Amino acid sequence: MARDEIPATGTLWRLAAIIGMALAVATLAEPLARRYPDLSALQLWAGPLRDAGFSVACFAGAHLAHGLTARRLLRRRKGRRAVPKVLLDLLRFVLFAVAALASLSLFFRQDLSGILTGSGLVLAVLGFAIRNAVADVFSGLAMGIEAPFRIGDWVRIETLAEGRVQEIGWRTTRLVTRDSTYVILPNSQISARRITNFSAPRQEYRDHAELTLPADLPVAEAGRLIAEAAGAARTISVGKPPEVQVTDYGPAGIAYRVKYWVPQHDRELACRNEVLSLIDAALREQGIRLTAERMPCGEGQDSASAGRASGEARRPIRPASAEAR
Repeated sequence: MARDEIPATGTLWRLAAIIGMALAVATLAEPLARRYPDLSALQLWAGPLRDAGFSVACFAGAHLAHGLTARRLLRRRKGRRAVPKVLLDLLRFVLFAVAALASLSLFFRQDLSGILTGSGLVLAVLGFAIRNAVADVFSGLAMGIEAPFRIGDWVRIETLAEGRVQEIGWRTTRLVTRDSTYVILPNSQISARRITNFSAPRQEYRDHAELTLPADLPVAEAGRLIAEAAGAARTISVGKPPEVQVTDYGPAGIAYRVKYWVPQHDRELACRNEVLSLIDAALREQGIRLTAERMPCGEGQDSASAGRASGEARRPIRPASAEAR
């Protein structure tokens, strides 16, 4: 539920007044009929007025309870995320279902157990006919309760899509990708995949890239050069300087990993492009050439395989995926 859909205070007071009037009609109809037996119209309509009053009170009470709960849950507090819309929709459905069952029990003079039994059979038949849609709905409820992501979060659904969450519905979840493509995914498929949320627990996270420099370049000088170049980037998070680590060391070259903070996921590519561009410019200015990536320690190569490896095109600077936060 959007904030502009939350019932206003005046609406809630009107609902409370309607409940009071409906209960007054329901409770006074039969006493007035007994007090004035000469009024045939009152004698005729006393029962229906009582049932209608209680029914109106039930539905107005359900609406009032939903409005009060929504105002309570959607009140934004610092450090608290918004309540999923699907939970509020589920609350509305439960409240109005209870009101409808109570009204049916009043009008048809039947016990609620009989009504529930009959409706249960109908729901069983319908559930079998639309079992795929039911699976999507229950998956949506599960995601609404667990809340692995919220509207506005950047997420990656394994093997399906990556984008910003636009809407979380009963059956489907809608994403907008970086290319402004609208992707609609069934909730049952999302619940069966691994979900990566780039916006939780906070918007910013740390990404990194790796590069290999010649072994004759001192580690301290290389680290300072890389850190100064990456630190000049304007797209990365302010106040969190990049870190440079040595990940591999050998006569063929020294591998470095530069870590930097991305403010939010939609700026990841811009941050990576600027960081790598600045590092490339700094290295070229100093006349330093990158070294081809070496095989990890412990993996031997014979002369033939080493010759093939040296002839292959390999990326000297390798952007890495986002780190676990």
